Amino acid sequence: MGVNQPKSTARQRARASTAWIVGGVCVSLLLTLAAFAWATERSLAAAEANEPFRALSRSPAAQVSFGTELAPEIRAAVAREGDAQRGRDVYASCAVCHLDDGGGRPDGTFPQLAGQHTSVIIKQLVDIREGRRSNPLMLEFARRLSGSQEVADVARYVSGLDRPLHNGVGPGTGLEVGVALYARDCASCHGAHGEGDASRFIPALAGQHYAYMLRQIRNIGAGRRGNAHPDMMALAAGYSDAELMALVDYASRIRGGGAGE
Repeated sequence: MGVNQPKSTARQRARASTAWIVGGVCVSLLLTLAAFAWATERSLAAAEANEPFRALSRSPAAQVSFGTELAPEIRAAVAREGDAQRGRDVYASCAVCHLDDGGGRPDGTFPQLAGQHTSVIIKQLVDIREGRRSNPLMLEFARRLSGSQEVADVARYVSGLDRPLHNGVGPGTGLEVGVALYARDCASCHGAHGEGDASRFIPALAGQHYAYMLRQIRNIGAGRRGNAHPDMMALAAGYSDAELMALVDYASRIRGGGAGE
């Protein structure tokens, strides 16, 4: 018995030590994930509120991706035949934030991409790659794409995903105002059913998260989104915040339209 006791005690100490190590790793992992989520929200808010981009968004150079001045890489990617299978492989790194189904986050941290027009995804990716749209979190991923073919591939894959039905919506107050504003100011470009216009790089709004759209339209109106169309900037700047909330609340409830419709 005197011989076995030390072995038993050593085993107990080893188990206790292992438990402490595992517990410490788990706590460290949870703290890391919490810190990442907090840092993500802070980075998005800080990046999109970056004052120097006010001047950039109003300059002629910032509008190079519109109309006849379409950026060369956008032209090249749109002209290529995207391969959805190759795009699926590329999208694996995107799914960490935008999720496997392309649904993004209902809290608006990350937008819904599923079913969005291929041309719209291409334009936004290239604008981020080339600095017309500031998004530090996306910049690293956008620059990893080897060229216009990979941009076309991942855009083709995402546009073919079925749009999830349960996106984040607004509080449901002021919808009558939102309906009227959307019909008056938005439907002519984004479509009566939020379908957008692939030929003009106008995004589908149907199924997009309320919080994401609200953040973007506020930034556009304040001149903080570098690749915003001048007409959209002028329009958004003319709304009160209550009108913006009502408008976006209605838009978040539209269910039709998009690349897959």
